[in-house]
Amino acid sequence: MTYAAVAIAVLLTAACAMTLVRIVRGPTTLDRIVATDVLLAITATAILAEAAFSRDPTALPVLVVVSLLGITGSVAVARFVSREQDS
Repeated sequence: MTYAAVAIAVLLTAACAMTLVRIVRGPTTLDRIVATDVLLAITATAILAEAAFSRDPTALPVLVVVSLLGITGSVAVARFVSREQDS
């Protein structure tokens, strides 16, 4: 169980680092926005992994809020991009 937790932590840290590189070096604003959404998904995955390993369901309301924030952000970006392309 400990090896699985360490492997998940390493993989999430690597994904977070690569996403931060994309946020910093993204050639367009849309790349940065999508990378920020991916970072939010990685955060939700880390919260879910912690809740699974500790068998503590108190983190689930936080996960719901983070997921709703991600959905709202994705919809807002999609509307922004569609308005920008119409002009």
